[in-house]
Amino acid sequence: MTRCLSRWIAAALLWAAIAPAASAETLAAMVEQWGLLGSWAVDCAAKPDRDKGALLTYEIRKDGRVMYRRNFGDAKDENEVVSATVGAEGLLNVMVYFPSLHQAREFGLLLLKDGSLRAIYNRSERGEYTIRDGKYVATGAPTPTQQRCD
Repeated sequence: MTRCLSRWIAAALLWAAIAPAASAETLAAMVEQWGLLGSWAVDCAAKPDRDKGALLTYEIRKDGRVMYRRNFGDAKDENEVVSATVGAEGLLNVMVYFPSLHQAREFGLLLLKDGSLRAIYNRSERGEYTIRDGKYVATGAPTPTQQRCD
């Protein structure tokens, strides 16, 4: 199992390293067209906090890479979006590589009619879900909507 995981991570890193610039432009265009770019939070007026809500930002760097920044108040990180596809019913499937976690995570986001964003799923490359069907696996509570903060 560990060997398979290591190979998957190595393959993802290799793919990210050798992907042509056109792919980066396509990824950037896709997330921009879908409406993901910008900062999002459950409550934009609240200070970022790990327990009360983080500020999540998606941006395109000058080199064309799409980055995902998380601000938890007491901790911040920046991670690269390595792929994104639009699936059924407009669900944006995003894969982000987290160097600090030594893993990639995939999550599905839905842009609602009122312009808010909602996480529908979040899973590790091993298939371990923290969010499934729009609910937190640990509690069964529905994921909150996030508003654009900029």
